[in-house]
Amino acid sequence: MRFVSFRPAASVLATTALLLIATAPSQAQTRAETLRYVTGSAVNTLDPNIPGSTRESFALSMSTYDRLVAFGRKQLNGKWVFDLDTITGELAESYDVSSDGLKLTFRLRKDAKFQDGSPVTADDVKWSLDRCVTAPILGKAQLLTGSLTSADQFKVIDPLTIEVTLPKPDKLALPNLATVYPLIINSKVAKEHATPDDPWATAWLKEHTAGSGAYVVETFKPGEQVILKRDETWNRGSANKPAFFKRVIIQSVPEPATRANLVERGDADLVVDLQASDVQSLEAKGKLKVVSTPQYNAITYVSMNNQMPPFDNVNVRRAIAYALPYDDMFKAALFGRGAPLFGATWPDGKPLNGIYPFQQPVKVDLDKAREYLRAAGLPEGFSTTFSFNVGQSSTAEPMAALVKESLGKIGIKVDIQKLPDAQMSTQINEKKLPFYTEGIVAWLPSTDYFYRNFYTGNQRWNYSSINNPDLAAIAQEARFEPDKAKYEEAGRKLNAMHVDLMPQIMLWQPNQDAVMASSVEGYTYEFHRQVDYRDVSRK
Repeated sequence: MRFVSFRPAASVLATTALLLIATAPSQAQTRAETLRYVTGSAVNTLDPNIPGSTRESFALSMSTYDRLVAFGRKQLNGKWVFDLDTITGELAESYDVSSDGLKLTFRLRKDAKFQDGSPVTADDVKWSLDRCVTAPILGKAQLLTGSLTSADQFKVIDPLTIEVTLPKPDKLALPNLATVYPLIINSKVAKEHATPDDPWATAWLKEHTAGSGAYVVETFKPGEQVILKRDETWNRGSANKPAFFKRVIIQSVPEPATRANLVERGDADLVVDLQASDVQSLEAKGKLKVVSTPQYNAITYVSMNNQMPPFDNVNVRRAIAYALPYDDMFKAALFGRGAPLFGATWPDGKPLNGIYPFQQPVKVDLDKAREYLRAAGLPEGFSTTFSFNVGQSSTAEPMAALVKESLGKIGIKVDIQKLPDAQMSTQINEKKLPFYTEGIVAWLPSTDYFYRNFYTGNQRWNYSSINNPDLAAIAQEARFEPDKAKYEEAGRKLNAMHVDLMPQIMLWQPNQDAVMASSVEGYTYEFHRQVDYRDVSRK
């Protein structure tokens, strides 16, 4: 089953014209010195902390702001990916972790400057981190996962030294400071635009930047286009040099077929969100470079609201798990481009390890599914809706059609709902969807992090609304477990509970297919699943 979106040739030419016009303000930059990136979504804010920020906004902030530290990178199956276990200095020239794990001390680079030329100081760092844990923004919930919860934890030692104190050793404290949200802001500039009602300048920073990053925002048209200009003084990249490209153009092009056309024609240099069918076609032609990386920190799943009948019955959830046509969905949605999370064999009926995500021991078995429905007291089945985000139609629509067909064979009547992104997000947040498909991503992908953030509490990310005290207790205890063997055992228990309770059904880890001009080099799969413009260059 194949779903392809089409766009008239005139529209393709219009989009191409936009890209060409965007380069006009700076004829001094040659084509080789400009990176043109097209995306199906859009940059909707310059501050990634704003609720509703897109992943494209996350990526932009990585290049316009610096953090104290950054993740390294490593080779995974021959592809460059971010390395959670290697933390390097960004604004920090060096850092120390005390022997008891309760203090992190960061010494700032003496040459680090904001884009207005003023020096980056420990006062700026403290103000920025205070904002992250105090203001009603996205960073507050993220830093909580690393025991960073109070402004009292951040102390200025001298103009170039800042100390972070933890209530107990937390292995996620340091990596949290490398994520998107704890960006370091020029506090003097931000304070000039603060108000009594908005002491953290949230409104102003949504449309302006005050950072020290590799790129300066030259043009910002929310939802349409952003043009970045290289900061020639920034020297925190490869070999302590400025970023390679003098200019970066980020263009929103909603139709995937148009994005494919633009990169094939050479009117765009890089795209990461094409349909699997278009990626396959472009790869076969051999003119472009395709870097496919399984999103090892992301999962596509089918979720069921565990608090809403009939999905509050575990046997209904088990019935669904044995009625899904996994192989057919994988081929129809992704053309097999990814890592499947179904069809495992557990020889002794126990998890093979304590790593999450894991391949579940489930496969389509309609007779077994009917047995579970009878055990649930629903031998004739029931009716439900199955929802997906219209922005994910290229993969979700063929999958949904197969779900409807297969569940119909066991008496479950499915009405497919395609919801706009905002509506889908709102209904997920309000726990109103009974049955749907979505994706999750963990920036700090450890087993306890996945379970604590996606399977516990009354929070948005607990998509299945599972409320199991035993699971929550094991996940919380594992968070601070220093013994690797005990941590592994906790992970096995959690994985066994996942299969037994079946709150939601993991399907696969899709590939991130980055399609680019053959001259583009350095692409790295990042934790935020977008392009870091500082990584790439042109040979």
